[in-house]
Amino acid sequence: MAEAGRAALPCANSCHVEEQLAWRLLSARNGDRLRQIMNEYGWPTFDMVGEEAARSAWLIAQHADRQLEVQRQALNLMEQAVTIGQAHPRDLAFLRDRVLVNEGHKQLYGTQIADVEDGIPIPWPCQDPSRVDQLRAEVGIAPFADCAGRFLTG
Repeated sequence: MAEAGRAALPCANSCHVEEQLAWRLLSARNGDRLRQIMNEYGWPTFDMVGEEAARSAWLIAQHADRQLEVQRQALNLMEQAVTIGQAHPRDLAFLRDRVLVNEGHKQLYGTQIADVEDGIPIPWPCQDPSRVDQLRAEVGIAPFADCAGRFLTG
């Protein structure tokens, strides 16, 4: 599911309606399946499915933007998994920001980008912009300026 999602990701922001619809259908189908998995087994932890598959589950949750209940459930289950070392704190931070933004709140880590202007990423508003890099460091995310540099260099 994650591999198909990665391959279709460019369609998410395509100028072609058909490609956007294909992305929406795929991400919804993946989100539905992830919900079934979480309901039956809980969060797919490292010990349960391996690190790569656990990371794929996170990516599917991350892209389930039109299924906020799936993202919230994943966030709650991932929080528990992180506390026992069975999920990456970095991934949890990205999902937490994604859920906050999708709920209309300010994000914590500055991981969600609202726009790119002249090659410079503009993050969605943050709760405490002066602490963003400190919070990012605590979960293993590079400083925002380092990430912004990737937009400029491609």
